[in-house]
Amino acid sequence: MIRLILLTDFTEAFPQYLLQGILRYAKEKAHEPWVVCRMPLSFKEKCGLEGVVDWALKWGANAIIGCFNSNENVTLFAKNGIVAVAQDSYRRFSSIPNLTSDYIKTGRMAADFFLEKGFKNFAFCGYHDTVWSDERCEGFRQRVEIAGYADHFQSYTQMQLDTPWFYDSEPLSVWLKSLPLHTALFCCDDCQGNVVTEVCNYSGIRIPESIAVLGVDNDNTICNLSQLTLSSINLDTERGGYDVAALITKMMAEPKAQYDDVVIQPTTIVSRTSTNVYATDDPYLLKALEYIHAHLDNPLSVGDILKQLPLSRRLLEQRFRAVTGSSIYSYISHCRMEKFASLLEDSDSPISEIAIQMGVNNYGNLTRQFKAIKGCTPTEYRMNIRESNDNFPLTILKDDLLPCKR
Repeated sequence: MIRLILLTDFTEAFPQYLLQGILRYAKEKAHEPWVVCRMPLSFKEKCGLEGVVDWALKWGANAIIGCFNSNENVTLFAKNGIVAVAQDSYRRFSSIPNLTSDYIKTGRMAADFFLEKGFKNFAFCGYHDTVWSDERCEGFRQRVEIAGYADHFQSYTQMQLDTPWFYDSEPLSVWLKSLPLHTALFCCDDCQGNVVTEVCNYSGIRIPESIAVLGVDNDNTICNLSQLTLSSINLDTERGGYDVAALITKMMAEPKAQYDDVVIQPTTIVSRTSTNVYATDDPYLLKALEYIHAHLDNPLSVGDILKQLPLSRRLLEQRFRAVTGSSIYSYISHCRMEKFASLLEDSDSPISEIAIQMGVNNYGNLTRQFKAIKGCTPTEYRMNIRESNDNFPLTILKDDLLPCKR
């Protein structure tokens, strides 16, 4: 039996996705069951790293994945025969492998997303002196600079990682109000994205009309905390869990060998309300986009949109394509399929019922449209989601840790 300690912040979705990957590895590759202890960061704060090591030895832990501070002596684990992998916090480690991500690439993906929407003003909101926030900002800034908008970039990094739930709203509000109209704001993670949307809400800043907001992690709970849902970059965290489980297995077999970091890759951008806009001052186009996103749950045609505007179909199509690069019909189809995919993930209702809920009568046509965008049928898409949530040969211990000695 392999005993793994996961020492992290369990208030977010990241460790849950990570565990799914570990579970999948246990099912597919492991010849013995895995047991995971979910150790809260408060235990380390109370008992220190030495207390964590003591408890790990009493429990018989083989390995630990944890958020460690740069001043902590993580070599204590190896000295006691425990494999250790550091989950990125403030800094990466050189003495043990890191569970990290391609943060530069994530930042570039965010910039490309906004550039395609025609934005010319850009901003970043993140934590101070934190590797994953710093590098996401750098990737974002690099791509904006290459596009020729270096003088149109601003950043706000006064937030503190050790207290992400606590912030002074007034300085952030002042900064947000100083941003020019049609600013593309990239937040270092979904927590910061949620903070920004809350501050914008009571500061009278319209999202996405004035500021479009994008987060990272695609934490479904955080992204849907308010009526104004948050767009976010999805990470292949489950694959990271699978790879880190494989790494731990190798390190247990050859503890003295050198090993590379596990690097989680960004995959897609899940577009929600906070970015449902293009950087344009055309009031008719903005009204058309607003109408489309407000009626995605119902059958929607170009004629329905024309009824809201004093424009001919030809003129509206020309303006729409000039800004979005797409026809109105194609844009509606794409948005509806993204909405349908989201419902497949979040609901256990039969697919046919979800289709009826969205006003779809021709299921065959729906399947063809969905496959053209997602690369698989709705049934296959849901099966892929559910497979990642199967029960695996792994036991999860609750946070009933032994008291530390002081």
